[in-house]
Amino acid sequence: MITIDINPIAFTIGSVEVRWYGIMVALAVMTVLLWTVREVRKGANISYDTLFTAALVGIPSGIILSRLLHVIDGWDYYSQNLGQIIGGGGLTAYGAVLGTALGIWIYSRFSKFQFGYFADVVAPGIILAQAIGRVGCTLNGCCYGVETSLPWGIVYTHPNSFCPLGVAVHPVTVYEIIWNLLVFGVLLKLRGRLKPEGSLFLVYLSLYSLWRLATDFLRDGTPFLFGLHQAQVIAIIVLAIAIPLLALRTRWVRVEE
Repeated sequence: MITIDINPIAFTIGSVEVRWYGIMVALAVMTVLLWTVREVRKGANISYDTLFTAALVGIPSGIILSRLLHVIDGWDYYSQNLGQIIGGGGLTAYGAVLGTALGIWIYSRFSKFQFGYFADVVAPGIILAQAIGRVGCTLNGCCYGVETSLPWGIVYTHPNSFCPLGVAVHPVTVYEIIWNLLVFGVLLKLRGRLKPEGSLFLVYLSLYSLWRLATDFLRDGTPFLFGLHQAQVIAIIVLAIAIPLLALRTRWVRVEE
């Protein structure tokens, strides 16, 4: 078994605890921004003004929906602790991605900004950022898996961890880090090969949703609907939209290398 005895709290400022989770989430956000800036410098048809406005709209909308989905998922607790609804102690990956995308899409409706093109440019950066964010989850002990006897099971021993102590669990966040990096490679390979614009973003959503639908059976937690976790229900909805769009609209474009 693999033992993790790292304190999830990186440091404190007065009475405020700063966890590695929060640090890694901040790094994940920076990764998306820096990735997009890199693509702009390499010739992507996105102005810095557009990028700044998209970030200004997308980051808050992502945080809001991410927190909202977390609160809905844990409503049994939050209904008894209403004062804790507003806060950043719990976020969801799906909420961050879909909330950001929704906010930027709404912004695109009121400007000349092409959402599909932008989403394709950013997609590899998003999945890379999710891999970084899951490093924070791994150190935090949250989003932990069900118990396992496999030799690569993780045992958390630090009292500040969110995972039950001394119990070997599936390292589902580590599984996801590996998967996200693989998807990152796939998206890089597919860039410029799919039309219409927005297709690469749909591939990203589909691959991530397939992963969550399959592997959330290994994640501990209370069922949300029909015996499935909230992420699995969202994954089914996303796949029901993305797969038909990919099948009916997407075509392969030959790229000279």
